[in-house]
Amino acid sequence: MPNFTQSCGKADVNSAADVYDLTTLVDIDWPLSDYEHLNPSTETQCRNTCLQDCLCAVAILRAGQCWKKKLPLSNGRNDSRLNSKAFLKYRKVDVHPSNPTTGPPTIRKKKKRKSIIVVGSVLLVFVGALCLGIFFIYRKKIVKELPTSETSLRRFTYKELDVATNGFGEELGRGAFGIVYKGVVEMGGSRQVVAVKKLDGVAQQKEKEFKTEVNVIGRTHHKNLVPLLGFCEEGQHRMLVYEFLTNGTLSSFLFGDPKPSWNLRTEIAVGIARGLVYLHEECTTQIIHCDIKPQNVLLDEYYNARISDFGLAKLLRMNQSKTMASTIRGTKGYVASEWFNNKPITAMVDVYSYGVLLLEIISCQRSVGDFENGEVEKAILTDWASDCLEQGKLEALVENDREALNDRNKLMRFVMVAIWCIQEDPSFRPSMRKVIQMLEGVIEVNHPPCPTTYSFPS
Repeated sequence: MPNFTQSCGKADVNSAADVYDLTTLVDIDWPLSDYEHLNPSTETQCRNTCLQDCLCAVAILRAGQCWKKKLPLSNGRNDSRLNSKAFLKYRKVDVHPSNPTTGPPTIRKKKKRKSIIVVGSVLLVFVGALCLGIFFIYRKKIVKELPTSETSLRRFTYKELDVATNGFGEELGRGAFGIVYKGVVEMGGSRQVVAVKKLDGVAQQKEKEFKTEVNVIGRTHHKNLVPLLGFCEEGQHRMLVYEFLTNGTLSSFLFGDPKPSWNLRTEIAVGIARGLVYLHEECTTQIIHCDIKPQNVLLDEYYNARISDFGLAKLLRMNQSKTMASTIRGTKGYVASEWFNNKPITAMVDVYSYGVLLLEIISCQRSVGDFENGEVEKAILTDWASDCLEQGKLEALVENDREALNDRNKLMRFVMVAIWCIQEDPSFRPSMRKVIQMLEGVIEVNHPPCPTTYSFPS
């Protein structure tokens, strides 16, 4: 917590170098709090721009780039692999000239701190009561007047994004719900690399998906979700602007060569689970993603998993628990049986898809293989994994991955969790919160039944 509040008034800004200074911290970062990115940047430029910026609380310098961050800082990490410097702002001169400080904030005297706490508490109670009263008086009026599409996202024009993507020249990927292009936009006084998802010229169904993403994803904030930065809604053009993540999709990561490390794969699996817990339980409006697969999970510069593409999201209010399927949503190999059997659609459809994805992460094999390669028993990964578990042949499932086999207890636990997730009867599947507890070994994982033993009648 800072011991000061920097004013953005003219006097305070003009005297910033006299009043404030920066202390250097090594290999520390707050990945989710930046609002401006300077590339390239020297150490001197990075320090000076933060010092003169009234919003900047800390600046991070890494690999010739500078990220300016404002309060509140969250999800801080200390990691020697960062190879970074953090310039943390502090006030050199106290607000009372008779009691100056000459360095970074230190522990105050107990007596002074007590008096500050008492005064602060009284003020806090007073302000809190005042705000609470205002809230209740104007609550209905505010809710009524606030547009349902109101977000803090930036609205881009079509021309801006056409220029930013060089005429939509560099394609990053495509799917049934749009094509994604790489671009560079001006945000916060600096150039930022972005991914632009183009949905223009779409039918009514895709129009609905666009509004879903803008209105809902624009209000979600979690370290395991891809941030939505802005959108374009101009004529027939519908586009979404996301943060660009440097390490691409989980699909490219898993099924490339060489095979990724076991420890990193397990961290990614837990990260995806945390993102789903947030969507299912921690959002004001519950979100069912409905299309969890490796192509819809991106990896940032630290290989943190970020769930993307909420265009298929099925939204429920928090006091609802299910909805009925109207059309099948999702991708072959990841779709739960409820979609086909006209059964209630709940968050358990995401649990099923996650179970399939978890098996892909464990084995580095695709959920649906090639029937023509002569290995028919491996063509359906869920069946193959279940057989390997029952027959005690986990080495076959991971193709003799020594790192995974040396961590056999975790390997067994992860496989059993995945099989629990893909149970055909959704009542047998665990919630995503319980999935995390099982993956981390907080609760014991019992041996799962065959996934199709308790199936719905067709």
